[in-house]
Amino acid sequence: MLSRAGWLALMILVPCSIASAQGASDLELLLQELKQQYAQTTEDLRQRITALERQLEQQKQAAVEAKNATEAAAKAAAGEAVQKALFGDSQTVGAQFQGKLPSRPTYDLLQEAETAIAELQQRAGLFEFHGYFRSGYGLNSRGGQQVAFQAPGAGAKYRLGNEAETYGEFILVNNWLNPERSTDKAWFHTEVMLEANTSNSASYSNLNIPGNDQFRLREAFVRGGNLFGSQPDAKFWAGERYYRRQHVEINDFYPLDMSGYGGGVEDVNFGFGKMAVGYIAGARPDVATQNGNYIKNNVDVRLYDLKGPAGVWAGWFDYADSQGGTTSTGAIIPTSNGYATGIRYQRLNWHGGFQTIGVQYGTGAASNFSASIDDPTAFIDSTKRFLITGQMLFQPNDTFAIMPIAIYQRTRDGNPTNGWDQWISFGARPEVFFTRFLSLAVEGGVDRTRSDTGQYEGWLRKLTIAPQIGAGRQFFSRPVLRGFATYANWSEGLRGFVGGTPFRNRRNGLTYGVQLETWW
Repeated sequence: MLSRAGWLALMILVPCSIASAQGASDLELLLQELKQQYAQTTEDLRQRITALERQLEQQKQAAVEAKNATEAAAKAAAGEAVQKALFGDSQTVGAQFQGKLPSRPTYDLLQEAETAIAELQQRAGLFEFHGYFRSGYGLNSRGGQQVAFQAPGAGAKYRLGNEAETYGEFILVNNWLNPERSTDKAWFHTEVMLEANTSNSASYSNLNIPGNDQFRLREAFVRGGNLFGSQPDAKFWAGERYYRRQHVEINDFYPLDMSGYGGGVEDVNFGFGKMAVGYIAGARPDVATQNGNYIKNNVDVRLYDLKGPAGVWAGWFDYADSQGGTTSTGAIIPTSNGYATGIRYQRLNWHGGFQTIGVQYGTGAASNFSASIDDPTAFIDSTKRFLITGQMLFQPNDTFAIMPIAIYQRTRDGNPTNGWDQWISFGARPEVFFTRFLSLAVEGGVDRTRSDTGQYEGWLRKLTIAPQIGAGRQFFSRPVLRGFATYANWSEGLRGFVGGTPFRNRRNGLTYGVQLETWW
């Protein structure tokens, strides 16, 4: 049996090792180890107490049988037996448990172990790690690296088997206050997200090519909630973040993306719905006037979670402005402003999926439905955009799912001599699940684009077949490993605009490869 000093040394070393561990995974491992030690110690103590009780009973019986012994002598003998057993002097009990316990467990030491476990659980809850990434490799039918098929003037492309890069988002969250998010307590957390994408060049390639490897800090903000008793749902934030983005899944299109730098409040509860107000801004360092870098300010107001006919409704409004000036070369940058507004309908928990429809309209500096800054042309105040998007997920059972989408967009660059550009897109991704882990995904999509200046006009059709090994029987089950073959063809009016160098002078193309996709 280890000495008392050995047990205390072990209890000192355990927290020291915990303090030096890095990351939530190390903390969780140490937590499990300490829990196992605690459970083993408790079980050994129970066995020892049982043995001691048994021996004590035997001693009492012996004292009763010794009729010639006085009552005082009997008590002294029993007390001596207990003392010997507790301090390891008993030849039977001491030998039975010798070396099994790191030291003699006491109530104080067990309480210290429980405290250490509670501290580890709290520390593990402080830190969160989330993320998304996709990676793989593909070839084109002419023997070179995979290229993506996307129509000119289209805001996105159909994704399955049509992503030729490695891309990742890695999110680190630290919960500074109330990590368990108790409803009656305030909470704060910090969130940082690193974004990375590569062009799938050779590993460790040292190529000084724009776009080859890109790393960005996309989020760095603090958010806090339950700060006021009258508005426990309200959340305040400041910093850089992805801000309440709307997303069409299978072509990775963002109808509304006000991500940027600023601050605001979300989830102010009015009973009939919630409201969010944010100030979001950004700058163009490549466009500078006597006022400094060209910037764009946005005031974004949203009303959402409105219960209405057949679903949940939301509305939003954005006002944007940019201060103009004169560049060092004498070019005039106009001052501009504009507004954008939209409504969104959602039907949740619909046949194992959902429905979403959005309608948006914007003018001037706000016409791109984004905090990003378009080139400041002389006609920017007259730019316009009209957009309708729809998507749904239908999964009636665990063997079949399908997601269809549709997009209609018209844009105008503000030049009075030019009309409206147009983008129409529709497609679907059905999936069949054969087993818990094996499935087949097929994705087809059509994009039709037209430039009013006559630069291009035509259609692009794309079809992908992808056998998959995934983590479940749901459309969004991840991780997923897939092989794919993608075929695309396009009209004469898009020749030279689709497929990059391998298919520049062609009207069709084929790519194939492997890919993984996951989030957590």
